[in-house]
Amino acid sequence: MTIESILGAIVIGAVIGAIGRLLLPGRQAIGWILTIVVGIVAALVGTLIAQGIGVETTPGIDWIELVMQVVLAVVGVGIVAGLRRSRV
Repeated sequence: MTIESILGAIVIGAVIGAIGRLLLPGRQAIGWILTIVVGIVAALVGTLIAQGIGVETTPGIDWIELVMQVVLAVVGVGIVAGLRRSRV
């Protein structure tokens, strides 16, 4: 893994996490750093699931993989926000 791929994963994770947080209705009691971490995990897991079910990689944007990542980010942000809310 190179520095470029690590930085790319962070940037993509930040975008995926932000989109997931914006699509989740209501206010989430988590910070932006945790949102980025959830987005990075969602991006990685979404990619693994897409590869596992045989979604073909094409030149350009892989829309099916992107939708999987965003859905996982919405679920992840919801879970983390719920866990943080129940602790307070």
